[in-house]
Amino acid sequence: MTTEEQTPEDKPELKISETPAPRKPKQDRTPENDPGLWRMGRKNFFSYSAWLAFFGFIGISTIGTLRMMFPRILFEPTKKFKVGLPNDYVLGEVSEKYIEKGIWIIREVTGFYALIAICTHLGCTPRWLPTEEKFKCPCHGSGYYKNGVNFEGPTPRPLERASISITEDGEIEVDLSIKFLYEKGEWGKEGSYFGFTA
Repeated sequence: MTTEEQTPEDKPELKISETPAPRKPKQDRTPENDPGLWRMGRKNFFSYSAWLAFFGFIGISTIGTLRMMFPRILFEPTKKFKVGLPNDYVLGEVSEKYIEKGIWIIREVTGFYALIAICTHLGCTPRWLPTEEKFKCPCHGSGYYKNGVNFEGPTPRPLERASISITEDGEIEVDLSIKFLYEKGEWGKEGSYFGFTA
């Protein structure tokens, strides 16, 4: 039997091989037990992000509102305080007992005054030098006499005085919230000095 004589039943059937579908790389495959976040679409992502931002804003606003209920108050020590009895101070000496509160107490023959321990140049704390009978600023060399008047250095004016008085119970009271300036002629005012003779 020749090739031409073969019937269609006798011809072998030709099969075309199927090309396998390309496989996704392993890292891009969705895990079988994926809870669904991996499959989150763009629409769901923006929806969840918007809700998260909204609740975050509400939470921060609530915290801020609650914080406003408790104002920030700086509790400072009182500027008015007692410094003892007049006889606790030695005549003619500068007392540094209350320097941590920012004052010197000076007793003279006729009474008391309180100098504020702040240099009038740039605000440093001067030192009392008893051997030289003067206040000396360690920052820029300003010098003041025992009564607070400046005489050397760059300081433009004398030290300031704090209000000083004697209370009904006989103690000396200083009020740092009230100041007296020499250049304004306030050292002679009531409160800048109080008379006392033992």
